[in-house]
Amino acid sequence: MRIGKRAGGVVRAERADGGAGEAVRARRKQAGLTQQALAASVGVSRQTIISMETGDYAPSVYLALKVAGALGASVEELWGDPVDQAPAG
Repeated sequence: MRIGKRAGGVVRAERADGGAGEAVRARRKQAGLTQQALAASVGVSRQTIISMETGDYAPSVYLALKVAGALGASVEELWGDPVDQAPAG
């Protein structure tokens, strides 16, 4: 995923990564958390969670670790390359 900067220093993905967003959304729902509850638990706004779930926002490593921890997942499970996660066979 390529990263770009917008005015105001907000880091956004140059291209939306819907796969990662779907993984975050699915894990959040599986955990029974609302967007607001997840946002509060990791110290960001609900809009930041929405942007992650739509694939428009590329979180910092620190934030990705916090989100993954709050969802009981690894960063690789949420943002890793699906090809790398395929079972060997």
